[in-house]
Amino acid sequence: MTIQLRGHHLLCLLGFRGMGYSADFSANMTIVYNKLRDEPGSRVTIVKGPDDLCACFPSDVEPHCHNVSVAQHDERILQKLGFDYGMELLWSDVIERVRTNVVPEDINTLCYTCQWRSYGVCEAGVRIIKQGEWLPPLPSQ
Repeated sequence: MTIQLRGHHLLCLLGFRGMGYSADFSANMTIVYNKLRDEPGSRVTIVKGPDDLCACFPSDVEPHCHNVSVAQHDERILQKLGFDYGMELLWSDVIERVRTNVVPEDINTLCYTCQWRSYGVCEAGVRIIKQGEWLPPLPSQ
């Protein structure tokens, strides 16, 4: 099974700590996060537009999955990582590319439009990866 991920979710997953747009969204992201954490050899396909995480975006919140600004966000991150749409790779390869191409402070420019940036979790996630560590266990709910 290949996990389909859009550009910005490659970095969002590094900072995921259980918060999300809804309980269903967070539960789905937890499943994907834990799979990637436990199985770094998991296959990931880079997609343009909504992905496996967007699939559980709450219907009662204004959707942004098709917004131009989100697509631009994806483009910035894919360019920084040197990835393109349609690429299929291992999650461990994504982590290695983050280690070599991204510094924690990049979150401030790459993700300047993101509402979650102010929590500092994505910057912390990149820092963890840069230190040679792996995705940490999620906090107990």
